[in-house]
Amino acid sequence: MTKEGLEATFFKAPEFFNKETPRGILSHALGASLYMPGTRETIASDIISNKYRGLASTVLCLEDSIGDAEVPFAEENLAKQVQEVYNTLENQELESFELPLIFIRVRDPEQILRLIERMGDSSKIITGFVFPKFTAESFRYFETIKSLNQTTGFFYGMPIIESNEVIYRESRFRELMDIKELLDTYHDLVLNVRIGATDFSGYYGIRRGPDVTIYDITVIRDCISDIINIFSRFESDYVVSGPVWEYFSNGGRVLKPQLRKSPFEQFHDNLGNNRTKIRSQLLNKYVDGLIREVILDKENGIIGKTIIHPSHIIPVQSLYIVGYEEYLDALSIIENSNGLQGVTKSHYTNKMNEMKPHYNWAQKILLRAKSYGVFHEQHNFISLFTEDVYL
Repeated sequence: MTKEGLEATFFKAPEFFNKETPRGILSHALGASLYMPGTRETIASDIISNKYRGLASTVLCLEDSIGDAEVPFAEENLAKQVQEVYNTLENQELESFELPLIFIRVRDPEQILRLIERMGDSSKIITGFVFPKFTAESFRYFETIKSLNQTTGFFYGMPIIESNEVIYRESRFRELMDIKELLDTYHDLVLNVRIGATDFSGYYGIRRGPDVTIYDITVIRDCISDIINIFSRFESDYVVSGPVWEYFSNGGRVLKPQLRKSPFEQFHDNLGNNRTKIRSQLLNKYVDGLIREVILDKENGIIGKTIIHPSHIIPVQSLYIVGYEEYLDALSIIENSNGLQGVTKSHYTNKMNEMKPHYNWAQKILLRAKSYGVFHEQHNFISLFTEDVYL
């Protein structure tokens, strides 16, 4: 986006962040995390050329996205790709602010050690590692990066909660509490707690369709509810990231004029009042489902989302940009939290802001505003869709 476009769209522009940014801010900044298989031989060129507009974080996957027989090649390829990006930075052909946060999804702790040895100094550009099928017995992952952080650099860990011990109700509560106890031991190394809903669905032979969200699958919704309950409590200081959206279109484009012409439809309720709702087919059925799911993620306190297609980047990132009205509300709540007032009318005089109950919400809004920015008053997520967004 040009400087003029940035100023026209954003009341407050996103702030720069990298792997050195304090954990409390960085944990909210991952946004749409694009998975790429470790066998992909264009990873470096894609990153260096800034092929994917708006990409904030990427996960290079050595687990389910590749076959068992491909692991040796994938490890060698990742080391080569990371080295190429590192060399470009060292030669000042690429600025650090142009680099997305880079994570590697591994199969086991030993693979982390092999990769670090292969990558050498180039491992400095890696932000952390993603731990699949994470359970209360998976402490060796964090022990490994804790040891590396004492000698090699600094790496975060991101566990993916997707085991049958968590999805099965009879073992869920105990397992989640044990995982929480384990993560608390390594608190400062945990950047995100991620949800693996595809694995959860697989235990029941379920695959949701493009017309429903993960919250419509009751057995998964109940499990996500318990994960949020335990890990998203404000005092826990963990950020829970949303599960992957599996669908993408094989063609077509999103046209901004069409979106602006009729992004919403009006209807009347039983009392005759005007109401506004998002169209059932805002863009196409694939991205419309993604948008509805991210909205529900946000309403449930989830920040960020795993994605598997670049066409998902802009929809997810744009939905996490803070609206002008909620930004003013958050500022007002923080500024009036000195105990002199208990409640005030909002800037738009359409709601009440209670200082104590809304204080934690306001803090999270201001954290999001740092990484994603704040829209101008007349803008929303549709403003970032352009004619070159393919779906």
